[in-house]
Amino acid sequence: MTETQVLVINADLPDIDHPLAIGPEPEMFKLTQHNYKSGEWPFPVRLVKPGTKPWNDAAYLASMRPDLQTEEREQIRDIRRAHRDGNHTIRALTDETGYISQRVSYLVHKCSLPLRNEYWRAEKYNNPDEVIAYQTLARLCEKIDAPEFSIRQASMSNGVVNGYYISWVPKV
Repeated sequence: MTETQVLVINADLPDIDHPLAIGPEPEMFKLTQHNYKSGEWPFPVRLVKPGTKPWNDAAYLASMRPDLQTEEREQIRDIRRAHRDGNHTIRALTDETGYISQRVSYLVHKCSLPLRNEYWRAEKYNNPDEVIAYQTLARLCEKIDAPEFSIRQASMSNGVVNGYYISWVPKV
């Protein structure tokens, strides 16, 4: 069994023509660990095979950076998928995709997705200035402390629940 010959080079200033050491891979690995820990080589090193082409770390890191257009297309794809799954408000899309609401709002506008602007409205029976409005029935239920079925029933007949007139305001 032949052992692979490797070069030990400075990782900060890669120069394959002037290696720090040459030898079998296991020995060079032990040597680099010892010299790095002892402080003889105070810089990071790499083990490379002879004949390896020089590289540019900046170019390599730039190739790893995500493309902005690709990233935006993936975000739009995620938002469209969430919209198909029944999330038709900015808040629901934000919760589903995990993106910030400003980003979701921008992308929804960019790809022209229809949103629901309907909301539940509760107006205090003896104080018409006190109005509670939420896009989801569950949040309104929590706020006025009433069960969902009674709020739905009251909204159909403009009834009163826990001292509030309940209404469903449709999309304008």
